[in-house]
Amino acid sequence: MANKEASLVISFGEMLIDFVPTTSGVSLAESPGFIKAPGGAPANVACAIAKLGGNSAFIGKVGDDEFGRMLADILKKNGVNTDGVCFDADARTALAFVTLRNDGEREFMFYRNPSADMLLKDSELKMEMIKKAKIFHYGSISLISEPCRSAHMAAMKAAREAGALLSYDPNVRLPLWPSAEAARSGIKSIWSEADFIKVSDDEVNFLTQGDPEKEEVVLSLWHDKLKLLIVTDGEKGCRYFNKKFKGKIPGFKVNTVDTTGAGDSFVGSLLVSVANNPSIFDDEPKLKEALTFANACAALCTTQKGAIPALPTASDAQSLISKSSAK
Repeated sequence: MANKEASLVISFGEMLIDFVPTTSGVSLAESPGFIKAPGGAPANVACAIAKLGGNSAFIGKVGDDEFGRMLADILKKNGVNTDGVCFDADARTALAFVTLRNDGEREFMFYRNPSADMLLKDSELKMEMIKKAKIFHYGSISLISEPCRSAHMAAMKAAREAGALLSYDPNVRLPLWPSAEAARSGIKSIWSEADFIKVSDDEVNFLTQGDPEKEEVVLSLWHDKLKLLIVTDGEKGCRYFNKKFKGKIPGFKVNTVDTTGAGDSFVGSLLVSVANNPSIFDDEPKLKEALTFANACAALCTTQKGAIPALPTASDAQSLISKSSAK
């Protein structure tokens, strides 16, 4: 148990309800109905970590309403520590309507005016818990407005000072920012704090306004404190860059139904590997193994609707890897 206690990964940020159309490939207006699914990238990552056997906690705020309590219960049922979850009596849990296009990609419409997650204050943070984290993981949505932005900065600082690794997945959601330019500068405002950054090829394009296929474009996002930069390329797999080595890891062919949560499943998987073995950043064979496993987790997550229900177990991922290498 001592090892598990030592490898605590805290995910910080938003948890919300995604409403997913019952029919794929139609606009929100045309959808005959919606299924409610728990969502919010940091919460998905927290559940992914727990499902893979990692020691996971979530810090964030939901409304003191039916949906907020449901979300806290879902975290608990998935084995995530919820001591850092706060409930707001005056604001609702955030909602997002997510439409799946024919290609399985998503479009979002958010209801936050303001929602509870935006109102987390630094005085509500469980600092003792944050100081125990081996890895502190976050996105960029918690940077959009106050007081949550200040809480985010305070949590990050406490984690850093206690010796945690900082993990950043910006998770660009343009409809939530005042403008594309505000999103770009907000996301980059904490860029150089992170030890580990994961971005998608689309996000590389958005942040650099360059071609994400080009290595020099990707490396324009490098900074000196960084131990590892990962670019996910959807079904093609991922690319990795650090000070000593770089490379590509191919993805897995699966029957994709819904890409929601694939990136979060990837990140959760990789953070479990890092928490168990921090020297992975300097050990290319070990890193490649961890990234292959993360690609398998991401691929499996796309084979079902919704994020948290589709998160795979370690044995699911292993069997996909074995099947693929047997071919």
